[in-house]
Amino acid sequence: MNPAVQWLTLLYMLLAGGAMGLAYDSYRVMSVKLHFSKSLNAALDLFYWLAAALFVFRMLYAGNQGQLRFYAFLGLFIGVWIYFLIFSVTIRRFVVMLIQSVQYLCSLIWRLIVILIGLPLLWIWNILLWILKLMGRMLLSLFKMLRWLTKPIWVMPAKWIYSWLQGLKARPWIVKGSRVWTKIWRRRP
Repeated sequence: MNPAVQWLTLLYMLLAGGAMGLAYDSYRVMSVKLHFSKSLNAALDLFYWLAAALFVFRMLYAGNQGQLRFYAFLGLFIGVWIYFLIFSVTIRRFVVMLIQSVQYLCSLIWRLIVILIGLPLLWIWNILLWILKLMGRMLLSLFKMLRWLTKPIWVMPAKWIYSWLQGLKARPWIVKGSRVWTKIWRRRP
């Protein structure tokens, strides 16, 4: 293996180490800011390490066809170390700012949806309720007026039927029959 390939592999490993540090910092800040649960954190840790291993292998394969040498580990270590030494604080602040910007944008979009869709729907709902209440009051008034107008038709026959039933109730054969039935019902166990 010639020195040019070795230097290229070292450069790829430096870049891979920096990329791993960037991904780790971004993931760490997001997990703290977005309050991930412990189980989700564990699953994301596993996903991070699998993705990092695949990425490093891909970079190693691009550099020297996947031959694992000492300078590959050295390149990874130096890449991560340089990233955490120089870029870590800036990237964490950037990720925090990005999360806050996305949260603000989502809140703004939600407010726009509420204003443009929610409020008109609420107004339509209130108008429909008002119309239904008005129709209910009108129907109730109409029923009361119909009852008042038809009172002579149904009150007089009801009085006649009631007085006829009262007269029927006073007949001796009905009184005697009701006494017999009362005795029969009392004897039943």
